[in-house]
Amino acid sequence: MHTAPRPPSPSAAPQLDAVIVGAGFSGLYQLYRLRALGLRTRVLEACDDIGGTWYRNRYPGARCDVESTAYSFSFSPELDQEWEWSERYATQPELLRYLHHVADRFDLRKDITLRTRVTGAVYDEGDGHTWQVTTDTGETVTTRFVVLATGCMSAVKEPDIPGAGTFAGRALHTADWPHEDVDLTGRRVAVIGTGCSGIQAIPLLAEQAAELTVFQRTPVYALPARNRPLSAAETAELKARYPEFRAAQRRSKGGTLFEPPTRSALEVDEAERRATYEEGWDSGVLSGLLRTYTDILVDRAANETVAEFVRSKIRSIVTDPETAETLSPRTFPFGTKRPCLDTGYYATYNKPHVSVVDLTKTPIVEITPRGVRTSDREHAVDVIAFATGFDALTGSQVAMDIVGKGGTTLREKWADGPRNHLGLLSAGFPNLFTVIGPLSPSVLSNAVVAIEQHVEWITDCIAHLRRNGITEIDATPRAEADWCTHVADLAAQTLYPSVDSWYMGANVPGKPRVFLAYTGGLERYRAECDAAAEGGYRAFALSGGAD
Repeated sequence: MHTAPRPPSPSAAPQLDAVIVGAGFSGLYQLYRLRALGLRTRVLEACDDIGGTWYRNRYPGARCDVESTAYSFSFSPELDQEWEWSERYATQPELLRYLHHVADRFDLRKDITLRTRVTGAVYDEGDGHTWQVTTDTGETVTTRFVVLATGCMSAVKEPDIPGAGTFAGRALHTADWPHEDVDLTGRRVAVIGTGCSGIQAIPLLAEQAAELTVFQRTPVYALPARNRPLSAAETAELKARYPEFRAAQRRSKGGTLFEPPTRSALEVDEAERRATYEEGWDSGVLSGLLRTYTDILVDRAANETVAEFVRSKIRSIVTDPETAETLSPRTFPFGTKRPCLDTGYYATYNKPHVSVVDLTKTPIVEITPRGVRTSDREHAVDVIAFATGFDALTGSQVAMDIVGKGGTTLREKWADGPRNHLGLLSAGFPNLFTVIGPLSPSVLSNAVVAIEQHVEWITDCIAHLRRNGITEIDATPRAEADWCTHVADLAAQTLYPSVDSWYMGANVPGKPRVFLAYTGGLERYRAECDAAAEGGYRAFALSGGAD
């Protein structure tokens, strides 16, 4: 059990009503909503500025993979009308400008404390019903509610390669790219990792580097983004129908709009299927191929038809057959690891100074002062760019020393995988809410739509508690167990759990293998959350007591 110091006496009123951890999309909107309730609220942010994901991820080519017009807040019609997106898929600098605009427009900065990392929180389970939150600046804050707006993809997975610290050249990480320009002209560059960050960065790094060597453990399925500037006419047309579009987003399965498929991939002939896949490929939408047929993610034979279609596209783009085969995924079904949107990724390998090393044949042995040693040779390089990803969904939460009832830490409770009710509250950790964390739709949906749903549910919940003089809300162990079973049962009906992916925690050594997201869709999840709130949150354990 944890031996952290006890919180202050329950007779002491909390200094704040709410502390929000993180100042990205989630934290900014949660601050806006709680402030509207009149709550004394403060955001604590570890970075030097607001923006969350879009502050940290500034590597070359970083951009969203959901269309900008949909990957944006819907809570303010005025904001929709005044902001103009320049491209179909916004780059990191444009997304950061948008979040700065939101913070300034709604005067949010005055309640945000930057360069302050939350290191721990201890719950007072006596009459106080408060959290004592500690930071790396030495500050301690007492608050009634804590909202973890720490993001799904914010706990950076550092490279676990022997000798990583011995490299004499320049080492970079896509999740912590320098703020200043990095000039790679004339340099020999290695990229380790071919997830979404690597896929976006590689074409741009290749434009500068004298040599670019990509070290690939697992190839990915990447689809063309078909990115382009948005015309004035398109922008005007969208603004005219934004209210209807936003309402439809909220009713949708994943926060984006499309006609759901009605047929199996196996009940149509090959020519029709190919034509349908071509249309999905040309759509430039992340889910363009997943939304073609009903059984892509539930039937291996159906999935293989689209997987082979993507491989045929790779063969048609990459001129060297051996390289094309190296880049072609064959060990996991399409869509069971997050697909990527790319701009010129596969074609980059046609350049004479770009090569790929297949780590399934010649694995990395160590990083040396001169470069990267694989089982067959040493690759001498000047710069290594690590694109090794994140400890997704749970990493940012268990990184903090959170101590709930009975002295149990969240890290201890989640040792075998995350446990919570609705992805919102974990039993034994009252008044501690999570925005788009584990066991919610999160990474399987448009994140901003999922964020708004969570923030609004949390806000309504806190408003209910305050109206009724209730100082504590906790998930019940029974509701939590039922929810965990429900999430696992839904995932088991798909191909997702059959694959070692970061959805399963498989990219982090020692992390338990549990499917971390809710596969039932955002609209079904929203209904579950609404039902749980009905009748005064009867599905939760509530305790009263005046402040």
